[in-house]
Amino acid sequence: MLERKAKEKIIEKFKVHPTDTGSPQVQIALLSAEMKDLSEHLRSHKKDFSSRRGLLRKVNERRKLLRYLARENREAYDDIAEKLKLK
Repeated sequence: MLERKAKEKIIEKFKVHPTDTGSPQVQIALLSAEMKDLSEHLRSHKKDFSSRRGLLRKVNERRKLLRYLARENREAYDDIAEKLKLK
């Protein structure tokens, strides 16, 4: 789970308008940060299968949001993919 300050920092960086907290760009960035934390956790706790399941859910959710963003707003998709260094 991300700390509050880290979450606010990510939201501030990726928000689309001043009061934005739920746009696909923000959700994708938050999921990416959570996935990074879970991946580090799983490197040292190899048998933590419930966390592994949580990571897979986050991967799938981010993939769905990326697909949606690519379909609806290709420019925003390209921008977020570049910022997060995704394929």
